[in-house]
Amino acid sequence: MPAKWNLLWLQSGGCGGCTLSMLNAESPDVLTSFEASGIHVLWHPSLSLETGQAVVDILRDIMEDKIRLDILCLEGSVIRGPNNTGKFHKLAGTDDPMMDWVEKLSAKAAYVVAVGTCAAYGGITSGGGNPSDACGLQYDGEKEGGLLGKSFQAKSGLRVVNIAGCPTHPGWVTETLAQIALGDFNEQSMDKLGRPKSYADQLVHHGCSRNEFYEFKASAEKPGDLGCMMENMGCVGTQAHADCNIRPWNGEGSCIRGGYACINCTAPKFEEPGHTFTQTPKIGGIPVGLPTDMPKAWFVALASLSKAATPERLKKNAVAEHVQVAPTIHLKGKS
Repeated sequence: MPAKWNLLWLQSGGCGGCTLSMLNAESPDVLTSFEASGIHVLWHPSLSLETGQAVVDILRDIMEDKIRLDILCLEGSVIRGPNNTGKFHKLAGTDDPMMDWVEKLSAKAAYVVAVGTCAAYGGITSGGGNPSDACGLQYDGEKEGGLLGKSFQAKSGLRVVNIAGCPTHPGWVTETLAQIALGDFNEQSMDKLGRPKSYADQLVHHGCSRNEFYEFKASAEKPGDLGCMMENMGCVGTQAHADCNIRPWNGEGSCIRGGYACINCTAPKFEEPGHTFTQTPKIGGIPVGLPTDMPKAWFVALASLSKAATPERLKKNAVAEHVQVAPTIHLKGKS
């Protein structure tokens, strides 16, 4: 294991939101986390001083084996258009497509890490008609392949590590990179979509602040309502693999806590659900996207029982923007 792990971070077709999220890491901050893990940043577009030719020189030194590359991180999707030439996105200061640089550098790296759903599966950049022919490093949507191909393995023997999310939680990134640098990350550390199990073996539903409303199927009906957003407002937190509500951003924030439905941004093709993100599709009044591992018949039966037992407090609060009825106070010795 090297004394210092050399990390190179590149950005391609995306918004830079995963970097912005990572820079908000707390306890520890991102630089302290890297230092504690023995990670040396060769270059990062937001953290490094080098620009222009100095950056190109670093990349060429890696290609010529003058600099060892331990971890290659890509943020943003790979742009292959037009006609698989990659010329829609050339690396500044060169005449070479970014996708060619990424492919060649991946062959030099001990570990290749896709940071964010765009880099992992194509993400938002690949939505719609996908005119730029965007894809992920080892996935094109739900299909294995992407830029590097299904059989790609980095020098460590691992496939691409997909830290999916839009954006990623800072803890997912720093934790995964620390695991790699400490020699504690292997094939068993990832799920079948290449996501680190440290966060992907959870559901967004776990720790949701609206779970009491979910239990009684007391549902929100419009934006701003306090109730569960699964039945009417498009929330798929019961299917989404992430721990957003267990360790919220900066100890406080998550989509659901901010009043917005979970859109399953850690999954391939989340960007095109086939309906608006704030609408729950239904067949015969039953939501199409049922909770993970829940048989439809059981869900219908339990939902009917739950609604029949919904306390009046939850019925009123579910369709209000602020608590209308507080929980009853029970005193000892009082029935």
